Amino acid sequence: MEIVSPVRGRFAVRAGWHDDAMVRMLRPFTRAVTYTRWLHLCMAIVWPALWLFIDEAWWTVGTATVLLGLAGLVPAMRVVEGFQARLLLTGQRNGSESAEIVVTPSATWGDRGRTVVWLGARLLLGVLVSHLCVQLLLLATDLVSTALGGERAGGAWLRVEGPHWWHALLAPLPLVLGAAVVVGSGHLITRIALRLLGPSPAERLAALEERTEQLLERTRIARELHDSIGHALTVAVVQAGAARTAGDPAFTDRALGAIEETGRAALEDLERVLGVLRESGKPVSGRPTLADADRLLESARTSGAKVDAEVTGPVESVPGPASREGYRILQESLTNVLRHAGAVPVRVRVRVADDTLVLAIRNPLPVGTPPGPGHGSGLRGIRERAALLGGRARTGPDDGDWQVHAELPLR
Repeated sequence: MEIVSPVRGRFAVRAGWHDDAMVRMLRPFTRAVTYTRWLHLCMAIVWPALWLFIDEAWWTVGTATVLLGLAGLVPAMRVVEGFQARLLLTGQRNGSESAEIVVTPSATWGDRGRTVVWLGARLLLGVLVSHLCVQLLLLATDLVSTALGGERAGGAWLRVEGPHWWHALLAPLPLVLGAAVVVGSGHLITRIALRLLGPSPAERLAALEERTEQLLERTRIARELHDSIGHALTVAVVQAGAARTAGDPAFTDRALGAIEETGRAALEDLERVLGVLRESGKPVSGRPTLADADRLLESARTSGAKVDAEVTGPVESVPGPASREGYRILQESLTNVLRHAGAVPVRVRVRVADDTLVLAIRNPLPVGTPPGPGHGSGLRGIRERAALLGGRARTGPDDGDWQVHAELPLR
């Protein structure tokens, strides 16, 4: 067994720490985004530099800067700058869905103002960083020249007297400092871009609302599938079991007919939901309403339940959202009756009065059912549907029966 001394262990730890630090220092220079950020800064000074080259007067640079600021007021300039910043500063493709840097035209004067500030900041930082890097390169050249016994090359703002051989030891320092300037300026311009070219508060709110709508739609689709497919499978299982034990050909024919009709309706619901998933931009249409409740009641009766239904009030005039959600609440209630209680008497009351839709479904409480409001996903979905419309729903035992009582406001 090899024994490692504590001193050797400490040296190994320190060597590993230094290696990690060196890797972290060199990692930015292995990333392509470091150089694309530098290119992005250099591109900012091309236009003013051309004006200076043509006229060789600094007032032309000022004119170019003013024109650049006026260009920032053009709504399309935000799109151009957003594409450049997203591609060169963050390394994201133009088709990326990231909202860190937007690529939409300026919609408000606030967006235009931020674009103008961005163009000015990019130009100023590009000029400063480019000039600093050039001067550091000239300084390194001067140090090498004086170390070799020559005179200073000239051009750097820091005067280097020579010749001195030890200047060769200082020559790498300006290059290291220039590399640090390149990396640091890249991080700085990226932070500025995220602040000035990022989404405005109104755009963030719109994106949040869109995301919320998508999540609500996904939840609604999950409820649709649970209620529709769960109801169809429950009816099919109950009918198949009853037909097998009945031994009556006529009853078997009726059971098969009910299974066929329920399965066809479930397939229609499934196709509609899949259509919504495939084409999320299109509005939902064709969902069943309380006007189609007879189909549910007849399906439950065919499955053996003794349904006593009573409808009071103008059900046809119930608004679409309340009517559709009411249909699903009734569907889930009947499904639970068939699934947990079987062929038992069911009393269904649907009443439209006083701007309120009331649904009350009661059936004898199955033996062994624990007291409480019920915690299944279907019962939770009933309460969520009612709450979504500003109503309320109660589920659970009541005077020896199991009840579902929902009240949905119609305004």
